[in-house]
Amino acid sequence: MKTSLKTVLAAVAVVGSLTLTGCAPAAEEATSDNTALAGLTGVVGAKDFSEQYILGNMVSQLLNANGAETTYQTIVGSANVRTALESDEFMGYWEYTGTSWLAYLGNDKPVPGVQAQYDAVKAADAEKGIAWLDGAAVNNTYAFAIRSEKAAELGIKTLSDVAKLPASEQTFCVESEFASRPDGWEGLKKTYGLTGKTVTLDTGAIYSVTDKGDDCNFGEVFATDGRIKALDLVVMADDKEYFPVYQVGFTLKQSTLDKYPAIADIINKLTATLTDEVMQTLNARADVDGDEPADIARDYLIEQGFITE
Repeated sequence: MKTSLKTVLAAVAVVGSLTLTGCAPAAEEATSDNTALAGLTGVVGAKDFSEQYILGNMVSQLLNANGAETTYQTIVGSANVRTALESDEFMGYWEYTGTSWLAYLGNDKPVPGVQAQYDAVKAADAEKGIAWLDGAAVNNTYAFAIRSEKAAELGIKTLSDVAKLPASEQTFCVESEFASRPDGWEGLKKTYGLTGKTVTLDTGAIYSVTDKGDDCNFGEVFATDGRIKALDLVVMADDKEYFPVYQVGFTLKQSTLDKYPAIADIINKLTATLTDEVMQTLNARADVDGDEPADIARDYLIEQGFITE
């Protein structure tokens, strides 16, 4: 998620001094003569995980290619990133609808449906002077995945399908926090009528154990994690929409957007190319192959024709 809700809720209480890490110089110098954003300066922020590193670098490089002079910076703690935007330390960053709705705006329950959740968050944040650009077809939410060959053997595609399996096949690897959260395992179990057993593991171990299939058939994952694709895992569809939507979109102050309206068109064109599958591939380059996020971002922008070499 991928700010997951677990990380966000822990971070909300820590709105003290900002801890900055991974500071990088400005992304590549502008690679076009476009001056649509001449005069725009500032820091494009990111949370501290690979998907955010990649997306943050993309925006900084793309804005600079259109006449801006921005830098990129990672900040520890999801709530701290939001605070950095509100205090103008960051000119903008990529946020997730579920995170803003539940953690920052203080709502108890998510809004069902991708568009409905986006619309609700956009309207509520607008009252705080924060603008959401278009949402991507990227939902970095909780999910359960299984080995592709085992999914084919069992003939399953959804969590409702999983609930129909014999209890002996309903084995789940989950994180300790997810296992104990009222909106985690217990709620999921009740919603779908799951009857199997759970094994509690650390996040990183879940992917490899699920791939082996020894301790569990189904592993708790995040939908855009690169290891899903790298390990050839299949995500079970959340057909009853139990999990909150964590659609990603670029956020910035409305005052900044009013001064530089071209930002919307420039970033929205990039956003339109992003999907869960695209992010899985890009995240895998970082988490599996060890490539630098700035290089991953630049390669993608060149591939999509947004900047030139």
